[in-house]
Amino acid sequence: MTAATRAGDEIRSAVAELARLLVTTERRALARRTAPERWSPLEYACHVRDVLITQRERVLLARRTDVPAAVPMGRDERAAHDGYAESDPAEVAEEVTIAARLLANTLSRLGTRDWELRIVYNWPHRTERTLRWVAANTVHDVRHHLLDIKRQVLA
Repeated sequence: MTAATRAGDEIRSAVAELARLLVTTERRALARRTAPERWSPLEYACHVRDVLITQRERVLLARRTDVPAAVPMGRDERAAHDGYAESDPAEVAEEVTIAARLLANTLSRLGTRDWELRIVYNWPHRTERTLRWVAANTVHDVRHHLLDIKRQVLA
């Protein structure tokens, strides 16, 4: 089993920890930014939810279109448009858990050849990436943001 094929389980595990933090931490601590340019733990959690939703759509797109281009998710615009800072932590915990479950299910249904399907990805620079890379990169993102959240909650 490769890192990519374990990605769904790893994402679900990290998100379970994130969801626990959202429902056990005071709202004030979740909503507080430790620096003006840094998102609050709640905003990061909303971002993780939207990353998971976006990545699932990208995987599905790559399965039905030959080397599609991934549309940038508009991370900063989403934070403002969706009101990340005003979100209910319990609702975000539920939503991010569902998003992780949906992406994990999609990844678990990929066959051996599907992992090599390609998508034009915009980060860190515009290039073709395999779904194997997309899955592994998503695990990295979720873990990285969970660490960001934990550092702020414990600060």
